[in-house]
Amino acid sequence: MKNKFVLKIAEYIITALLRLIFFTCKKTFKGAPPSEPFILLFWHDRLAFMPFLRQDFIQKTCQKDFYVVISQHGDGELITRIISHFGIKAVRGSSKKGAVSAMIAALKVLKNGDNLVITPDGPRGPRHSISDGCVSIPQKTGAKLVAVSYSSSSSWHFKSWDRMELPKPFSKVEFMIGEAFSVDGLNPHAAKEKIAQEFAKIKSF
Repeated sequence: MKNKFVLKIAEYIITALLRLIFFTCKKTFKGAPPSEPFILLFWHDRLAFMPFLRQDFIQKTCQKDFYVVISQHGDGELITRIISHFGIKAVRGSSKKGAVSAMIAALKVLKNGDNLVITPDGPRGPRHSISDGCVSIPQKTGAKLVAVSYSSSSSWHFKSWDRMELPKPFSKVEFMIGEAFSVDGLNPHAAKEKIAQEFAKIKSF
């Protein structure tokens, strides 16, 4: 009961702080999401502001639901609670825990015509590595991949494994949406190289 209370307090405090910081920033958006269901990819260190991309930009052109693959670790529960405030749902599991159930749920999301969100290097890294799920899920479903990111003129970097980036108040934040691409027909190594190349195209600042 105590843990649930602490989680609830942390959920609302963090959500409120993120909204306050985001409100003060000058935002620009580059690119546009495809109309058909897709798999959105972003690095784990861009988790802090990524819900705003969906809420303030993508949902204006895409009315489908978004499901994020989130680990079953303790911090995954807090993330799940926070993203729910932005209209984003969760698929719980990772390559190390709950992998089979997460894969089945992810395939169902895409089959139902909704969009899937994956952090290729989550939940524990290595930082900016690319998981097998980023290759197997799109190849099983034929779904297109879209790399997204954001950069800021000034930000804090947490002392975590991913060096989580949180833009500072009143900074300039640029959200970038890459072009949709496919990894169909590629072997795992080539597919991961393709994903890395697409991320490299949307670097900024």
